[in-house]
Amino acid sequence: MSAPSAPRPGPRRAPPDAHPFAVHVRATVVLLVLTILLAGFVYPFFVTAVAQAIDPYAADGSLLYYPNGTVAGSALVAQNLSAPYLFWERPSLTDWNTTLGADTPPGPTDPALQALLNETLQYMREDGGFAVNATLPIWWVTPSASDIDPDLVPQAVLVQVPRVANATNLTIPFLQNLVNEHIQQPILPDLGTAYVDVLELDLALLPLIGK
Repeated sequence: MSAPSAPRPGPRRAPPDAHPFAVHVRATVVLLVLTILLAGFVYPFFVTAVAQAIDPYAADGSLLYYPNGTVAGSALVAQNLSAPYLFWERPSLTDWNTTLGADTPPGPTDPALQALLNETLQYMREDGGFAVNATLPIWWVTPSASDIDPDLVPQAVLVQVPRVANATNLTIPFLQNLVNEHIQQPILPDLGTAYVDVLELDLALLPLIGK
């Protein structure tokens, strides 16, 4: 007696489309909108609110003000200060323009460094009261990496005291004390360098000279 034959399979039917194209489009749009809302609005507003609660001064851009209350600038951004009665910022290859990318500072064999050095020595001879072979802080003859760093080491500010004294009729000891009052020390002695924010220093100087 022969074994019964296996039943023949019926025709296969295509499975129904569980996720029509419109469903994918709708899900993509919803995900995109949620991402924009979270990343573009909710997260920035949350971070801003936390920053305002912790440190409003920094959250607002570290703004500095003239004596009349108008904004002078940010404590984090240098400016082109060239008046003889002000302390000057560190050299800048971009003229302290925040919209330009910082150029590579000149190296030890770059002619641009020698040009900066010659210009600085000329300034020191004419306005600083120093000899040609004076020892100058490297911060005073080279730009910063960002070209807009407002900070100078105290030595690079103190060498400008004779010029400022001559232009303001303030005494050298008085200006030296003013600079020393604006020296900011690093959080830890071995982690950082003492510096002076030149813009803050000049804003403290302006009322003293009637500007």
